[in-house]
Amino acid sequence: MESKTARFTVLLDPRKKKAFEELCAAQDLTPSQVTRQLIREYLEKHGVSYTSDTITNPQVK
Repeated sequence: MESKTARFTVLLDPRKKKAFEELCAAQDLTPSQVTRQLIREYLEKHGVSYTSDTITNPQVK
């Protein structure tokens, strides 16, 4: 688990937010846990390394 955190604000439709929160609760997960997992998977899918001080991404210039 990461040692530091940063705030990430997302704007979305209130109905999607409610559905997301209910699904997370049904799976005994917090929305933050699910969002962090989605971000980790997205970074991995695109070959982005974020574990060192230098973020590497061959797709971003």
